[in-house]
Amino acid sequence: MKAKLHQLTHTRLGFIILLILLMWIKTVFAYFVDFSLGPEDPLQYILMIINPLGASVIVISVGLYFKRARNVVIAGFIAYLALSALLLANALYYREFTDFITINTVLALPKVMQGLGASGSSMMAFKDLVLILDIIIVAVVLIAYAALNIWRYIQHEQLIWPTFGIHLDDKPAQYHLPQATTVVGIALFMVTLAVSELNRPQLLSRTFDRSYIVKYLGFAPFTIYDGIKTAQTNTVRSSADSADTDKVIKFVRKNYAQPSSDYFGAAKGKNVIIIHLESFQEFLIGQKINGREVTPFLNSLIKDKNTLSFSNMFNQVGLGKTSDAENMLESGTFGINNGSLFSTLGSTNTFQSAPAILDQTAGYTSAVMHGGKGSFWNRSDTYQNMGYQYYFDGDYYAHSTDMDTQYGIKDKLMFAESAKYLEHLQQPFYAKIITTSNHDPYTISAEDSDFPDAGTDDKTVNSYFKTANYLDSALKEFFTYLKESGLYKNSLIMMYGDHYGIGNSRNKDLAPLLGKSAETWSDFDNVQMQRIPLIFNMPGLKGGQKTTYGGEIDILPTLLHLLGLNTKQYVQFGTDLLSPSHKQVVAQRNGNFITPNYTVVNGTPYVNNGAESGREATNLTPATTKRLKADQEHVNTELRLSDTVANKNLLRFYTPAGFTPVNGTDTDFNTSLQRLLTVERNASASSTSEYSKNNNEDVAGKYKSDAPELKNNRSVLTEYPAKVAKQAVNKGNPLEQMIRRAKTSSFSN
Repeated sequence: MKAKLHQLTHTRLGFIILLILLMWIKTVFAYFVDFSLGPEDPLQYILMIINPLGASVIVISVGLYFKRARNVVIAGFIAYLALSALLLANALYYREFTDFITINTVLALPKVMQGLGASGSSMMAFKDLVLILDIIIVAVVLIAYAALNIWRYIQHEQLIWPTFGIHLDDKPAQYHLPQATTVVGIALFMVTLAVSELNRPQLLSRTFDRSYIVKYLGFAPFTIYDGIKTAQTNTVRSSADSADTDKVIKFVRKNYAQPSSDYFGAAKGKNVIIIHLESFQEFLIGQKINGREVTPFLNSLIKDKNTLSFSNMFNQVGLGKTSDAENMLESGTFGINNGSLFSTLGSTNTFQSAPAILDQTAGYTSAVMHGGKGSFWNRSDTYQNMGYQYYFDGDYYAHSTDMDTQYGIKDKLMFAESAKYLEHLQQPFYAKIITTSNHDPYTISAEDSDFPDAGTDDKTVNSYFKTANYLDSALKEFFTYLKESGLYKNSLIMMYGDHYGIGNSRNKDLAPLLGKSAETWSDFDNVQMQRIPLIFNMPGLKGGQKTTYGGEIDILPTLLHLLGLNTKQYVQFGTDLLSPSHKQVVAQRNGNFITPNYTVVNGTPYVNNGAESGREATNLTPATTKRLKADQEHVNTELRLSDTVANKNLLRFYTPAGFTPVNGTDTDFNTSLQRLLTVERNASASSTSEYSKNNNEDVAGKYKSDAPELKNNRSVLTEYPAKVAKQAVNKGNPLEQMIRRAKTSSFSN
């Protein structure tokens, strides 16, 4: 027996078996340590343990098809390396996004990975060593054998190919051994699939949660399945026509909610200033750490009589996270279910978005201000197709390295510099400011904020409160500026959180700070943590805190109705939060949903309120069961139809009355400053910019901030980066004041 075992381990089959066993062990380790797959019964535990085997055997056994022993080693190890890379990439991705890598995510990598260096490294953990240690050891052995080969070659001796200490001769493999091994792998996979189908019927046809496919079948099958689905989607899109829009139009018309008579047109003709609160969750408002309020300014603002806020708003993002939130805000459609709509479809899709609607119906100027890379999330292309006229990205901000966060410049500097662009926008305008400081890895120095450490064992959780407090302080400074500049009195200011900042895997560390128990924390609690703030502030606005349930998909119709614009002719899947007809069923991107009374997770309803809050809802009446079933069907339908609109680009076939589809190529964001100042100069006495109204005085230069970077360099508040100013001049726009400022700027980049 011992001799046979020794013989097996010193053959090409033995080498392949060794790789398969290593892959199996690593994958099972990752299942239980890195991922929250949620096995619910003993059979699911067994499936999680055995499902890596089938795919590993099929993929790694490809090495056996080579005749020469050294090629067996090379091919087998390359296959093993590919599976290991897939496993590690998913572990890191899941740690950040609580989801798995899809084909569209991979295809969009060049656009979404820019600037992710620090954040990516922060996701690495000591436990990841288990997933890469064997590869490191094998790599060292390969290098050692390669060095030995070179030395032997120099000595004119016979080459020795690396075999990891296993003697693999060049005798042909046993007849049909490669095919037999592959058949074994396929058989293992088919058994796993059959048992999975028995435990979860229609596993592949009812994919509402990717974790189910990974839990039952494994990573490699999930990746192949996702690739097939992606190819099918592309094929479907190519065959789409206008007839596909009929069901969509019927659905949105049926679910349209008439605006509230109390609020419709309350902000008619006002500027709209949208502040995108990065990774900001509702629980931060009112929260205290060591007796200090995390968000003292927002706490006071919500109590203001001119502030309208919503306490039961939920994020509805998928893999696109921030870009999904922006898409819902701007276009009233959901992000797609298998990646980022911005990244995969934003360059080619037709949109009916807020910038274009407001421009064409009410003469609004539109601009985005974001101190990061313009190409991040493919924003440059998508914003063009949405109808934005100006995009001031990181190139338009005069900043040095110490002013940067991972995704842009620090929020206090971002707001302070954005003022000089806001002042030159023709009014009324629609402007969005994207903050970045409150983003993982949540790095704000002690010099920027003295907010105390939260005291948990999780550094990310502790830092989250500190950066949120910094953002709150930046908001206070910005509001002070708006009032002093004169913009506040003529503006509707809207703030919203885009998505969660603390992922589900860290919620148990957060639980004690929220008065919860980590031991009893459940999927219900994870869903409740998806609340985000939605705040409207405007002089004269009828304020108050609303308990209406809604999601990000509802923001656009609510905003447009406040501005006095009817939305019935547009394709929007949300409804006005202020309407008496608003449907309080909030879809999550994975198919779960929340209503005022129940939270439904993977088909299981939980009670929302009262002493039974968080408990599974049992003994439901037939009427309640019927209503929840209808709510689930509504959620499934709106998600499916929204995906159809996006994936088939259906809006190219439907143009609302009075709306002209946007041709994004007509706008060049590289000349945003030149065009902005040219419009202002040509308008002369009829210019409606706040700068013109203030007799050409830069109120931005008086911006008050305690940011340490501005103490000795306040000139940055009115200066433009040299290359931006030079670009404008080269385009034939000789603005002497702009040139002078650029030449004297100590922050020119």
